[in-house]
Amino acid sequence: MYQAPEQLVAFNKANLEVAARFAGVALQGAERIFDLQIKAAKAAFADSVEGAKALAAVKDLQQLAALKDNLAQPSIEKATAYAREVYDVTAATQAEISKLVEEQIAEFNKQLIATLDKMVKTAPAGSEVGIAALKSAIAAVNSTYDNLSKVAKQFAEVSQSNFEAVAKQAVAGTKKAKKA
Repeated sequence: MYQAPEQLVAFNKANLEVAARFAGVALQGAERIFDLQIKAAKAAFADSVEGAKALAAVKDLQQLAALKDNLAQPSIEKATAYAREVYDVTAATQAEISKLVEEQIAEFNKQLIATLDKMVKTAPAGSEVGIAALKSAIAAVNSTYDNLSKVAKQFAEVSQSNFEAVAKQAVAGTKKAKKA
């Protein structure tokens, strides 16, 4: 099947736009992670300075023991919150990329079916059965992809709920340890 130069130019332009969209999503995700890292580094530095000041003000062992507990709890909570934010950004970026992939697969399937329909018009008599079988195979592959996509989404949801449960337990465990 011969494609005119205009078709090839349009195809290349569309592929360039898709690549730019993928790169944009990846860069936005990287930028959000970088922002989180900068904020976490600033907060850690500020906490270190406050901890050093508090440590310098300690006058006996009881104050030192109390200070240890007071410094540990916020650190664990901040680390858990940071991990949750990184996970959220990563999950959001992955969801955006998955959406782009799904759009591209849908567009590819649409173009493939259109091409097959054009082939049917110019194909010799009797080839309709073969093309129908090809269309059926494409539909089966699409159905399999849809099922795998649903399973992946369910896995992501379960992973997120497990992550949140572990984070809550970690914070609750440190609070219990502090009380004891």
